[in-house]
Amino acid sequence: MSKPRVIVLSIVEQGLTPGEAASKFGVSRQWVHQLLHRYRDGGLDAVEPRSHRPRANPRQTPPQLVDQIIALRQTLTSQGLDAGPLTIAWHLRQQNLPVPSTSTIRRILTQAHLVTPAPKKRPRSSYRRFQAAQPNECWQSDFTHWALADGTDIEILNWLDDHSRYLLSITAFTHVTSPHVLTTFLHAIVENGYPVSTLTDNGLVYTARFRHGRNAFEYLLADLGITQKNGHPGHPQTQGKIERFHQTLKRWLTQQPHAATITALQHQLDIFRRLYNHDRVHRAHGQTPAAAYADTLKATRPHNPAIDNAHYRVRIDVIDRFGKLTLRRAGRLHHLGVGIAHANTPILMLVDDHTVNVINPATGQHLGNHTIDPDHNYWRNNTKNPGRWPGSTPS
Repeated sequence: MSKPRVIVLSIVEQGLTPGEAASKFGVSRQWVHQLLHRYRDGGLDAVEPRSHRPRANPRQTPPQLVDQIIALRQTLTSQGLDAGPLTIAWHLRQQNLPVPSTSTIRRILTQAHLVTPAPKKRPRSSYRRFQAAQPNECWQSDFTHWALADGTDIEILNWLDDHSRYLLSITAFTHVTSPHVLTTFLHAIVENGYPVSTLTDNGLVYTARFRHGRNAFEYLLADLGITQKNGHPGHPQTQGKIERFHQTLKRWLTQQPHAATITALQHQLDIFRRLYNHDRVHRAHGQTPAAAYADTLKATRPHNPAIDNAHYRVRIDVIDRFGKLTLRRAGRLHHLGVGIAHANTPILMLVDDHTVNVINPATGQHLGNHTIDPDHNYWRNNTKNPGRWPGSTPS
């Protein structure tokens, strides 16, 4: 039995005076009289301890705002977009609504059973984060897989700015090849300027270093003065930003109608790029990627007019049975001697204003380097000593 009940019953049933009860139980007479007043109004149940909680809380989140937070969570989740507290706060701010703290938003979502508690999950604050200080300081690239409605496997190639998470390029291919890496990279440069460095995995479309050579992408980076960085094999955390981006992309694609063709899928990817860059806040910096990319001074590599004003193009061809290639330039056809040993080999030509590099995309092997000479029809392979006709003698 609680102490207030004992005090009241000692007065009512044992005949103690309020003063005697107060002295016996070590309480004030004023409190004893309050207990008796409650007893007369509501019986013994009324004398039990009452909550000290205020009847009204002026800092309580208005019910209308709670409903708006829950509706935003459900809408964003149904669209396959991030729906965390930071994102919801950003959307409230865009709608000129009051913005509670992220902890309040998280509590509202938890109370509405829209968040599954994961107490054993490693907190994000415990991860060591590496982020470029400026836009264009580092571009990450990788490709991921997605299936069309009929199950056809498609590869989606992406370029992502490390600092801002700005999606520079996103393109669907039946199979990503070295020419695709080159062309998308060059298009991204035209739109956004040169990066100081790139970060990729060790796939053959990015590097041939494990085959003791260079591929076309590596030759292009060297020509442009761009530093190439590759992650350690078996350690995808190095490219963690683009790996997390792939999760975001696939979560969104899952909520879209299943594309029947690669053209339809590319249309969806174009929509996603606009949403990702302009219509959603990124938790890393509390801004949209487009705003973060535009608001900070871009990093620049050393200026080289000879490189910066050059025009690059990529061409796929096959060396003929005589070991030669043809290339039309300024309306004139030129012949490139690669070597009879490479006859019938599919190749990739990387052409700039001064040279043509011939590369085997399957192996990454560099087959030839040719100096562009508009006055001559034949351009020899600079990587080989000049050959002689059989039976000829040195002069």
